[in-house]
Amino acid sequence: MSTEHTAARERLAALPADTRIAVVTGASSGIGEASARELARQGFHVVVGARRVDRLEALAGEIDGTALPLDVTDEQSCAEFCAALPRLHVLVNNAGGAKGTTSVMDADEDQWRWMWETNVLGTLRMVKGLIPTLVETGDGLVITITSIAALESYDNGSGYTSAKHAQAVLHRTLRGEHLGQPVRFTEIAPGMVDTEFSTVRFDGDRERADAVYRGLTPMEAEDIAEIVGFVASRPSHVNLDQIVVKPRAQHSAMRAHRD
Repeated sequence: MSTEHTAARERLAALPADTRIAVVTGASSGIGEASARELARQGFHVVVGARRVDRLEALAGEIDGTALPLDVTDEQSCAEFCAALPRLHVLVNNAGGAKGTTSVMDADEDQWRWMWETNVLGTLRMVKGLIPTLVETGDGLVITITSIAALESYDNGSGYTSAKHAQAVLHRTLRGEHLGQPVRFTEIAPGMVDTEFSTVRFDGDRERADAVYRGLTPMEAEDIAEIVGFVASRPSHVNLDQIVVKPRAQHSAMRAHRD
């Protein structure tokens, strides 16, 4: 481990024994940032991970948490991050995203590769690295933020929907493979949430990103964070397997009422 990760491990190990620790990936903005704030409000010591370390450090300072760099597409980055956790109660797999809106026949393999690395293999690396610690702690919880794209397919979105389907199946498989062990698994599948998601998908084109939510009231990151907090506050014998949540005006990925 690097000096930074070793220092973080020592700091976390020195926390009072009854301090509950949570990890949130992709915590530099959006749902991840809001979830970190919500878990901190519940009394968790939150370890936030993402690539934009300056944002992480500002957030960690506000919530009295711990910031560590994390690139879920990089195996070594994930390994060093996971090694810094001496114990853990909640893992929120939030890092992910979409790129592009092309048909299957026009698919950009680089965009597909990024989406699969981020959504699927990123989740895989984190659960492989941290589920043993969650189980050892004796009361673990894995929350994976998927999407309604994990439940539907739609034209010009197959790169993202296939990645989210794979991420969701990975998560759901863990539920069966760890049955009888002291760890719970909850999938949260949001519809439209007004975050940086669409800006990333459209390569920084804010006008196209804003058009996604035009004429309706989308959810905010805090709406999903409240659900994360609710899941984390359930008693240990209760497992909320899957939660699908959409704005009132949205029926499906491709159907919504707009004023």
